[in-house]
Amino acid sequence: MNCADIDIITASYVPEGDEEIHATGFNYQNEDEKVTLSFPSTLQPGTGTLKIDFVGELNDKMKGFYRSKYTTPSGEVRYAAVTQFEATDARRAFPCWDEPAIKATFDISLVVPKDRVALSNMNVVDRKPYPDDENVVEVKFARTPVMSTYLVAFVVGEYDFVETRSKDGVCVRVYTPVGKAEQGKFALEVAAKTLPFYKDYFNVPYPLPKIDLIAIADFAAGAMENWGLVTYRETALLIDPKNSCSSSRQWVALVVGHELAHQWFGNLVTMEWWTHLWLNEGFASWIEYLCVDHCFPEYDIWTQFVSADYTRAQELDALDNSHPIEVSVGHPSEVDEIFDAISYSKGASVIRMLHDYIGDKDFKKGMNMYLTKFQQKNAATEDLWESLESASGKPIAAVMNTWTKQMGFPLIYVEAEQVEDDRLLKLSQRKFCASGPYVGEDCPQWMVPITVSTSEDPNYVKLKILMDKPEMNVVLKNVKPDQWVKLNLGTVGFYRTQYSAAMLESLLPGIRDLSLPPVDRLGLQNDLFSLARAGIISTVEVLKVMEAFVNEPNYTVWSDLSCNLGILSTLLSHTDFYEEIQEFVKDVFSPIGERLGWDPKPGEGHLDALLRGLVLGKLGKAGHKTTLEEARRRFKDHVEGKQVLSADLRSPVYLTVLKHGDGTTLDVMLKLHKQADMQEEKNRIERVLGATLSPELIQKVLTFALSEEVRPQDTVSVIGGVAGGSKHGRKAAWKFIKDNWEELYNRYQGGFLISRLIKLSVEGFAVDKMAGEVKAFFESHPAPSAERTIQQCCENILLNAAWLKRDAESIHQYLLQRKALPATA
Repeated sequence: MNCADIDIITASYVPEGDEEIHATGFNYQNEDEKVTLSFPSTLQPGTGTLKIDFVGELNDKMKGFYRSKYTTPSGEVRYAAVTQFEATDARRAFPCWDEPAIKATFDISLVVPKDRVALSNMNVVDRKPYPDDENVVEVKFARTPVMSTYLVAFVVGEYDFVETRSKDGVCVRVYTPVGKAEQGKFALEVAAKTLPFYKDYFNVPYPLPKIDLIAIADFAAGAMENWGLVTYRETALLIDPKNSCSSSRQWVALVVGHELAHQWFGNLVTMEWWTHLWLNEGFASWIEYLCVDHCFPEYDIWTQFVSADYTRAQELDALDNSHPIEVSVGHPSEVDEIFDAISYSKGASVIRMLHDYIGDKDFKKGMNMYLTKFQQKNAATEDLWESLESASGKPIAAVMNTWTKQMGFPLIYVEAEQVEDDRLLKLSQRKFCASGPYVGEDCPQWMVPITVSTSEDPNYVKLKILMDKPEMNVVLKNVKPDQWVKLNLGTVGFYRTQYSAAMLESLLPGIRDLSLPPVDRLGLQNDLFSLARAGIISTVEVLKVMEAFVNEPNYTVWSDLSCNLGILSTLLSHTDFYEEIQEFVKDVFSPIGERLGWDPKPGEGHLDALLRGLVLGKLGKAGHKTTLEEARRRFKDHVEGKQVLSADLRSPVYLTVLKHGDGTTLDVMLKLHKQADMQEEKNRIERVLGATLSPELIQKVLTFALSEEVRPQDTVSVIGGVAGGSKHGRKAAWKFIKDNWEELYNRYQGGFLISRLIKLSVEGFAVDKMAGEVKAFFESHPAPSAERTIQQCCENILLNAAWLKRDAESIHQYLLQRKALPATA
């Protein structure tokens, strides 16, 4: 059976109605995380009870049964005991058959100090004094349904809670650090609205009597969907009405929506094996948006999906070192590796495309068939396709296999010709590669659901087809010569589009006059940017398009534009005209900055707050004079307690004053960090510290990253912030990782945090020889669970170098010539 870091003292087997047989040997296979128990004679088939007396370790690895450090309101350091079993760490808490398909019921009892809260998946059924010690009690929990080991959980610590009942009568509680119960109210409201939403959507009731959501101090992931006891990082659950920013609220709503979706999709029906992990994660990453859209329509969350998930997945999936959504998985270290943007974000994107292709009514019907048929059992990807196929009558498996069994996605090239009153479209598909046009013998093909819209009604699908061959001609009836034609309405299909010059030309005014819907403006710009990155078009073309966004009002469109300009800035930090691109950023962002101003206006909402923070941060970082002066003034008032900064302005102000500040500024920030009571504020500060520019201050920030002041899971964002902050920071962070590799690797060994650390710190390089250096370092310092990430990083460094060689000169010329031109209003 599976067993890791556990010593077995005795073991015996009692066949039903027979004598106890004692095990005579325990053979540990540590590499495979297994133990073999041997008995004096062959055990007979039949029912029986295996009893094991063992000792394990309450570790510091944030996996298995581990200890989490917290500080009491009076300042005393204490520990809670908590669990994190997914993917393969239940075996660190008790010997078991630790595979998702080997399901069982669990009867759990915990023996704990009587002044501590003890929680598990189910409700408490009995609490009695422990015979040997009056300070200890034994807490017994109800038997669980049939479930997988990775979803078992227990927590022992000091917590307050808030509770409510959902309208279906489920008891919902949010557990918070002592004295912070108020901060659990927002998540409680979201959870209470979400449970009934999923019950109606799936038409299957929530199967347990209660659900607890609990904030854990030291926590590697964002959250974990343990059945009935969902664990969270504090920043993914706690909201303080006065000190939490809008993006934190949105993040909490999404994470709560994601984890509660798993209570059905993952917990009630579980994937057969880790190859199908994407079913769990892709599905939950899609439906969390559906749920947030239901609870908070004002978030315009589906537009944000495109920028947060869809484009992120396409970026990774264009690499030669990507992988298919369905990956065969053997060793536990390979399981850790697939918790990436392909399983989550590409998974969610293809499910969104599938939902659109099937239609909501049949999709719901198919989901219900699937959950009902496989409840308390396991299922594979094919099983879901079968249910959706019989609900919709469409060839789901045939279409979806092209998206989940092969890696990558297509680039659709389109040109148009006016034939009398109709428009003839010629479409062709090739695999999209980050390195340029696909060269190779057999080009993979996809079955692509394609939608077409025109300027007659930009929000209406004029034509829907399934492109199931390399080339297709399509006739659009009654399209006037002056009307534009656009593919992929709503940016739902998982493909990129390359238009002929004439078609693109006719679409661009739709950006300026906003007649193209926001998500289509975003998709158009993002496709062009990635075509330029791949060398298929010139970067200067994209800069010209970016200038057309002067009237843009939409937060998410700006956010994506900002991301791409950030990528370009990082690239050009390797040249001697970095300042010119900063000027360009200021020109693009200052009109919207002036329109928004610093203070919220009456009637503004969630998205205005997000946009203001984004724009001011971008202008401040680029050194926009009036923004910098105002940020310094407000920061001074904030520190002196004259006028506290609103939570939404803190990140941009902190970033601006640090980037253009000195050692004193850094000391003030570190002092604010120490005084912050909320983890969200500590994280906010940790993420911007890397903006500091002088070499000795950068060293100070890196040293701080590994200090006691920073929680272990947050070290990664401090080092990543340094690497992304400046050219010098990038070199310093990489050196720091090499110098402290032992400590960092031991801290996160195997988990996905090590992959994130490597990605954040090296992917900004743009010199060929750096790819060799990174590769060589990890050959002599192996990190098995980050192997694919390392290959992707090296590939990205080489792609950056090629991009720089190809386009730097023409970008420089364009920026200079822009400066020479008289300013146009």
